[in-house]
Amino acid sequence: MSSNRASFDRSPIRPDRVPRIDGSFAAISHRFVRDGFWASLEHHELLIYFLLALVADRQGMSFYRDDRLSGTLRLMREELLAARAGLVRKDLIAYDPVGPRYQLLALPRCPVVPSSRGGSAPPAPRLGPPVHVRQMIRDFLARMDEPGER
Repeated sequence: MSSNRASFDRSPIRPDRVPRIDGSFAAISHRFVRDGFWASLEHHELLIYFLLALVADRQGMSFYRDDRLSGTLRLMREELLAARAGLVRKDLIAYDPVGPRYQLLALPRCPVVPSSRGGSAPPAPRLGPPVHVRQMIRDFLARMDEPGER
């Protein structure tokens, strides 16, 4: 079988520690990275989005109060409010303060990148094939392991 991909060992490094799905299950579409949504988000927006994905039910619903979200994520209230507003503007979540209720939304066709004028700028550029994104993540994680990077 011929492939354009470089071949490498895909077997688990620690077969005794392969994750299993027990109870609930969180999923994030690969499009989140591949189509530039990851790159379009600020750091605190990413934190909130991923926590909501981890705690959401099958319909993308979660019911965390602001104090619980900010405490869990170690964010100041103002940081939480700004990041949540960014996720709503970018059409990734819906928020109802009465519940409180959050809903992760199906990803839009392309990332929404608000401009400084209040409208929407063109979508974030594609990051390239997934293999390049994986390498970018590996490089980032390798830098995090270097002394003085934390």
